[in-house]
Amino acid sequence: MLFNSFEFLLFLPTVFILYWFVFNRSVRWQNLLVLLASYFFYGWWSWQFLILLGASTLLDYLYGFAVASPNKKKAKLFLWLSIINNLGILAVFKYYNFFVTQFQQAFELLSLHFNPVLLQVAIPIGISFYTFHGMSYIFDIYRQQQQPVKNFVDYAVFVSFFPLLVAGPIERANHLLPQIQRKRSFDYMQAVVGCRLILWGLFKKVVIADSLAAIADNIFSNYQDQNTVSLIIGAIAFSFQIYGDFSGYSDIALGTARLFGFELLSNFRFPYFSRDIAEFWRRWHISLSSWFRDYVYIPLGGSKQGTLKAVRNTFIIFLISGFWHGASWNFIAWGFIHACGFLPLLLLGRNRRHSSDVVAQYGKYPSLKECWQMGTTFAFVSVAWVFFRAHDMKQALGYLKGIITNYKQPLACNPTLFYYIIPLLAGDWWLRRDERNLKMPRKYKSIIYIIVAISIIFYFGKKTNFIYFQF
Repeated sequence: MLFNSFEFLLFLPTVFILYWFVFNRSVRWQNLLVLLASYFFYGWWSWQFLILLGASTLLDYLYGFAVASPNKKKAKLFLWLSIINNLGILAVFKYYNFFVTQFQQAFELLSLHFNPVLLQVAIPIGISFYTFHGMSYIFDIYRQQQQPVKNFVDYAVFVSFFPLLVAGPIERANHLLPQIQRKRSFDYMQAVVGCRLILWGLFKKVVIADSLAAIADNIFSNYQDQNTVSLIIGAIAFSFQIYGDFSGYSDIALGTARLFGFELLSNFRFPYFSRDIAEFWRRWHISLSSWFRDYVYIPLGGSKQGTLKAVRNTFIIFLISGFWHGASWNFIAWGFIHACGFLPLLLLGRNRRHSSDVVAQYGKYPSLKECWQMGTTFAFVSVAWVFFRAHDMKQALGYLKGIITNYKQPLACNPTLFYYIIPLLAGDWWLRRDERNLKMPRKYKSIIYIIVAISIIFYFGKKTNFIYFQF
């Protein structure tokens, strides 16, 4: 079920009413309702994949008790069984065809030919997200940072809570499970903030991202015939499309969770106001970045075992991040490019210099230096997005080549691009110091909310998937 669909507009208030007015006698009944609603929400696409979700959830629930064993050998054995189970699910459904195809091409170079059996099945929506939920739970138990959950329904809600099930944020057990297990009461102000987040998220997706998608899709589909300026505009359009699309989903997820008394982890903090790549990754898809930091980068030694290992670990997490997004060389190239951008900051010890402040911290406008830093960072990120958006390496390289060589082609671009980018940047700039509090007189807030709501209604109705559903 899509957040930007009429079905969800019926689903959400129905579950809300049942949750607070029918199942409000105990937290167990509320959790059971949330679990059933989550499985209904996920099964709306394909009920067959519910079996995979349920099996993955049950296995990690059972593994958790074994991993908590005082017998270290037993605990480590079941830790690895959980890792193999979760990565095995990803390997089969998401990466099998990629690896088989690569082996086929490698053998053909040796004049050995075979016809591989490919899986003719769609990738289950959200598979990368709920498997990472399960693994983080098991890792935290093994580290003795989390106790196994005895109530299966509570654990199943943690894995499959419908606002975050298909595109995150990737929650941690020690953050979400306590909220699931304790009694919740309706908080009017929390619900109001939730509705604002949903409204702003829908605006980002329905009005901005989907409008920019039409521009980006047209340019990327016909990149051979596009002028240099048009190709640059196409890259910019996709940069803001994916931001509006994914951060819009996250805002709707956080807002929906608040309606039910839950606080989810923030997943975006105005990444296009970043002054270097390190800051960008502290602000973009925060839950995934922190997941790789805590469960891959630090266990590998982080940056505390010498420069060479720090460089190695940096490339490992960025390459894995790229491969997590998709089974294709262009995603791996996307991760590699970001690793190359991060590396100079790491070697110079500047990768944490913007970890606690925001741009124009004490003023209304950025300095010239900050403008330059934000501009160059955005340009770097946009070049990398070309690899993310392209169907394969050939298209990505051809697109970038066209930017350099196609300056003689006739210019054909859509100036409406800026009509959608400007309100998005203006909203982010206004909120950059406090992402949950729009500080202005109430009458002006009301005018903005009315304009946003009318815009959503005007653009609503076209069912388009969120980009991150494929991951």
